[in-house]
Amino acid sequence: MKPYEQRFPWQLDWNLLRTFMVIVEQRGISRAASFLGLKQPTVSAALKRLEQATGKALIVRKPHEFRVTRAGRLLYAECSSIFGAVSQLPSLLEVGGEVLRGHISVAIATHVISPHLDKVLHGFACQHPKVTFSFSVAESDEIRARISQNRASFGICLLQEIPAELEASILYREFFGLFCGPHHRLFNAETIALSDIEGEPSVSFQTETEDGPLNPVARLRERAKIETRWSGVSSNLHELRRMIVADIGIGALPLHVANTDVKLGKLRQLPPYDGLPLINIYLLTNPVRRLSPPEAAFLSACREMINQTDISERTYR
Repeated sequence: MKPYEQRFPWQLDWNLLRTFMVIVEQRGISRAASFLGLKQPTVSAALKRLEQATGKALIVRKPHEFRVTRAGRLLYAECSSIFGAVSQLPSLLEVGGEVLRGHISVAIATHVISPHLDKVLHGFACQHPKVTFSFSVAESDEIRARISQNRASFGICLLQEIPAELEASILYREFFGLFCGPHHRLFNAETIALSDIEGEPSVSFQTETEDGPLNPVARLRERAKIETRWSGVSSNLHELRRMIVADIGIGALPLHVANTDVKLGKLRQLPPYDGLPLINIYLLTNPVRRLSPPEAAFLSACREMINQTDISERTYR
């Protein structure tokens, strides 16, 4: 290493990295200051000190413009990794004795409903009552980023493709179908043909894009010839359901998730009823993460369930 590189980690104020990470995530000095409970000049000074220490411009700050430079993006990725490693320390240090203690953080997509996952959680909680959990709901892309940056123990989400640096196992699979709410003109119809819903207003998930994990659902909408320009959009399944029930538009939902509302008379499934898209829900892990004893035990319990339960049983219809 060059002399400068040797001195850098000893001379750097590590708090500057945390402040920089918040600035990037909050997309602004003032919002970062509010988030950290500091004054704006303090945060601005911290960013300036970090740029002086690294010798790089990290953020472009102009009126009506906030942009992270290439050097800033690289530094942010490293800051996130450092933050993830530091956040592990309490769990890693929670060792000793026969009772397993520690914390497990799970980043999870909205409305993940899986009896198999619930059974694993129940068994684990009974066996290890001193282990605590936190579940944070986020979009699948955000979950993948958190796991890549080592900022969560595990992720449960949809994936278009499995990232090369991560490991993913199919937790369960779900079929999607089209639904309307009780205010829709076809809700009480005796029979509904596929042609009856052609051109109907629609609502969709944000991930129903060409390169998104719900692209097969977008193709289902095309097959039904419902309106391609959506009347409502959300990344949250509960809010999409709300729009369907309110008759903002027809939308796609997992069959097993919508089943309760169908029985309660709040939703009705629409054609087509065959050839429905099948979506995988993955358990996502980072192989470079040093798992704490509780994390290792929980991952082992999940993998045991996956290995002992045929995929057909974990496919919800």
